[in-house]
Amino acid sequence: MSTGNVDMENFNKEKKLAIGGVVLESPVVLAPMAGVTDLPFRMLCREMGCGLVCTEMISAKAVYYDRKSSRRDKNKSGRFLLAVNEAERPVSMQLFGSEPELLGEIAAFLEPGPYDIIDFNMGCPVPKVVNNHEGSALMKEPKLAGEILRAMVKAVKKPVTVKVRKGFGEGQVNAVEIAKIAEDAGVSAIAVHGRTREQYYSGTADWDIIRQVKEAVSVPVIGNGDIFTAADAVRMMKETGCDGVMAARGARGNPWLFREIREFMETGRAPSRPNTDEIREMILRHSRMLSEFKGEGLAMREMRKHVAWYTAGCPRSASLREAVNRVETMAELKSLLEERLA
Repeated sequence: MSTGNVDMENFNKEKKLAIGGVVLESPVVLAPMAGVTDLPFRMLCREMGCGLVCTEMISAKAVYYDRKSSRRDKNKSGRFLLAVNEAERPVSMQLFGSEPELLGEIAAFLEPGPYDIIDFNMGCPVPKVVNNHEGSALMKEPKLAGEILRAMVKAVKKPVTVKVRKGFGEGQVNAVEIAKIAEDAGVSAIAVHGRTREQYYSGTADWDIIRQVKEAVSVPVIGNGDIFTAADAVRMMKETGCDGVMAARGARGNPWLFREIREFMETGRAPSRPNTDEIREMILRHSRMLSEFKGEGLAMREMRKHVAWYTAGCPRSASLREAVNRVETMAELKSLLEERLA
């Protein structure tokens, strides 16, 4: 893999990222992604050297209305979202919502669970969340954001963190203001995505806003946006001074990214990209884990998008992606991969 021209001079490879009392083995975090960062995928990323994994975002309101079902594992979606394996810890559990009292109550309700950190989402850009005055919509409401974070910090003893964006739009860039409010509220770390809500995931992430936030607060700052290679991670840390990096889209179908970042940070060298055999075996392992977790039928449907991500750039990947949409069993998937990904 190419690392680009990255000057490793003065890069502190011994630097540790501590969030409250949680000290990470590596300053590299898997971002929470709906429909992606479920338990099996988080396990794979942790095995590859990720320092902290995050759950898919969980609605505080949904937990409130279905708390008995979630707690007793009667509700399937609640069970999947809240499930954690001891081997993947430390784990950050991400909540979203807009009501301070409710968020404090649900944070306290979930705190006894196997979560090391409780995170609050102020970055989700999707309309159904934003139109409900949640996610990145809260970038427009600094006062309410502060009330929510204070309520959560007050309600629990575990570290509370927050993920924010550059702002809601280019005319509303206020990540520094929000970060100061979050620090005053008592959060233990702040993750900053260098795009506005209006950008979604388009264009180039503004790493300078991450630098500005880092210079404005004393709590750890985690940079997010356009981390696709080991070189990207080191370059972001050097250019912004951030304490850690968060990988999102760059990790889809690519748990090896964390191994590469970790090795590059430690040695200045990155290992070779996985070959076709490694990719095939990872897909099969991911599929088996997902089948055990969610059942074979649902797992095969969900693996269709993962296979597309895993095989991007591989020979005949287009025909493989088309064929995998008809796969319904592990046996069929194994046969397809042995035929098309050899």
